[in-house]
Amino acid sequence: MAPRPNNVLITGASSGLGAALARACSAEGVMLHLSGRDGARLEATALSCRQLGARVLLRVVDVRDPPAMAEWIAGAGRLDLVIANAGIGTGTGDATEPAAAARDVFETNLTGVLNTVLPALDVMAAQAPAADGWRGHVAVVASIAAFVAGPSAPAYCASKSAVQRWTEARDATERRRGIRMHSICPGFVRTPMTAPNPFPMPFIMTPEEAARRTLAGIAAGRVRVAFPRRLYVMARLVGALPPGWRARLLAQAPPKPLG
Repeated sequence: MAPRPNNVLITGASSGLGAALARACSAEGVMLHLSGRDGARLEATALSCRQLGARVLLRVVDVRDPPAMAEWIAGAGRLDLVIANAGIGTGTGDATEPAAAARDVFETNLTGVLNTVLPALDVMAAQAPAADGWRGHVAVVASIAAFVAGPSAPAYCASKSAVQRWTEARDATERRRGIRMHSICPGFVRTPMTAPNPFPMPFIMTPEEAARRTLAGIAAGRVRVAFPRRLYVMARLVGALPPGWRARLLAQAPPKPLG
């Protein structure tokens, strides 16, 4: 996808990676559709994008609301790139992961992705191909955690694994309709979600660097965009260990905080 996408929709754009992606996509002639649950922070993202030349339309919406998401996406017009970025994370703390927390993570990270991507695919399938020959691109933000069953963040790891595998499997069939799918698997990004983590976060990067690598991977046509490479290799190695060995190894680190 060498040409810059002119019509971009991003969920979870009020802070962190979502806000950085919005700014990285901003330029003269670009239309951004941005969503989030915090109107004030979303407006701050929009201001910085407008200063870079983009036109911006905002929607305060919860990705867990299927009718609201379908209405917003269907009314956005042409979509060259949709980034399903909205997500939350929680850990077990010093106890078992609470049922309510697990449900919230799955509802946002998995169901919220479906509520974003499925309407977007309908829109893209009905539009003409862009200059790169594709009708549109859909990127789903998963995580390197998708490759490791971390005992201190079971719902988070499982939800990211589910969307990573679903996205990559779906790409094979969506290509027939002229649509590309990309699973984005970043390592640690310096955001409010990672700020409370009490354990070492190797190769942690800024949201701006993560956004740059994300968009470069999409532009290169990669189905899986995993970075940084060293952490990705480490995650694949740890994920390949027998479950008992892996659990004992990961138990040496302080648990991810609850909430």
